[in-house]
Amino acid sequence: MDPKAICKESPWLKSREKEDNLRQSRAEKDYFSPRPFNVFAAGASKRRATTQDTLTDVKKSISSKKAILCPPEKPLSVEEWAKMVEEYGEIRKFEELMLEQMIAHHSPIDVAKSLLVAVADREGDIGYSLLVKYLALCVSHKEVEEIYDILDIMKTRYKVLETSAYGLLIRGLSHSQRWKEALLLLEEIKKVMTPTKGNYGDCIKGALFNQDLSLAGELFNEMVAKNLVPTLDTIQAFFDFGKSVMDDHWKTKIIHILTYLRDNQVYPGEAQMQSINQWFESLPGENWKGNLTTIKNSGQCPSCNRFLENIDLSPEEYNILKERIIKDVIQGRDTFRKTTPENATKAVLFSQNTKDF
Repeated sequence: MDPKAICKESPWLKSREKEDNLRQSRAEKDYFSPRPFNVFAAGASKRRATTQDTLTDVKKSISSKKAILCPPEKPLSVEEWAKMVEEYGEIRKFEELMLEQMIAHHSPIDVAKSLLVAVADREGDIGYSLLVKYLALCVSHKEVEEIYDILDIMKTRYKVLETSAYGLLIRGLSHSQRWKEALLLLEEIKKVMTPTKGNYGDCIKGALFNQDLSLAGELFNEMVAKNLVPTLDTIQAFFDFGKSVMDDHWKTKIIHILTYLRDNQVYPGEAQMQSINQWFESLPGENWKGNLTTIKNSGQCPSCNRFLENIDLSPEEYNILKERIIKDVIQGRDTFRKTTPENATKAVLFSQNTKDF
């Protein structure tokens, strides 16, 4: 790395260079070589304490400026952004921190765009990190055209993106006319890792929004097969969209989802509960009626007088579980991989001669 090239970019390094030159000129005037710093010399500890206090004050100043760093309410010119950068000169990566604040404050897109214009004017380009943060703000505002532009820029510049960028693009595209491109990005993620339940959920919502019911069902089955528990928002999307679909095949799919919720003990929230209730009440020719209720300690529902399923194992189920544990866990397919046949026999005898556990 070229030190001179670094000094051109870093004002701090420039000041250090000036100090070194000044120290060298003083040494030449005294006609003595500068002595090495001795930690035991008189006044050394005092100088170190003074330096430490100065550094502490600088850190406090920077932290306080970060705390009050607040995005402007309207777009700024290139000159105004340059003045603000100079004011917060001690803060590293000022533009990234400012965009993070814009995301937190849900700032208008025009304000963020004016910052990118200033960066491009000063540096001639906009880096990857700034693009991703700007993308996050556009996704939160559902600015589809801006998302399209960023997608096209990233496809041109970068062959592969990080997972966070893929996730933002999938979310932004899922409710747009280019929603099928989100499926292509999902396939890109699969090449390196398992997509998140959020990635699948956004693609499922896009398919439901565009009335591709079979694709939504396939994505749901694929997600569940990967042991990913769908988000409650994804579950709710099926029921919200299902109210307008009067189809036996779709009804079977919805019942399958309800069975999945029961078997995997996924408990809907209040919003999902209302959507499920409205779906049942919307079925033509069926007189469903949902009521809010409080289950008794006995497990009985005061509204319909039926009992909830019992989660306790019956004696038959317990014996099946015990046999599977002994056969598949303790013994396994190859006893020598985990223990010896003698030790496995001792374990079985021990469990038979003691209380159930």
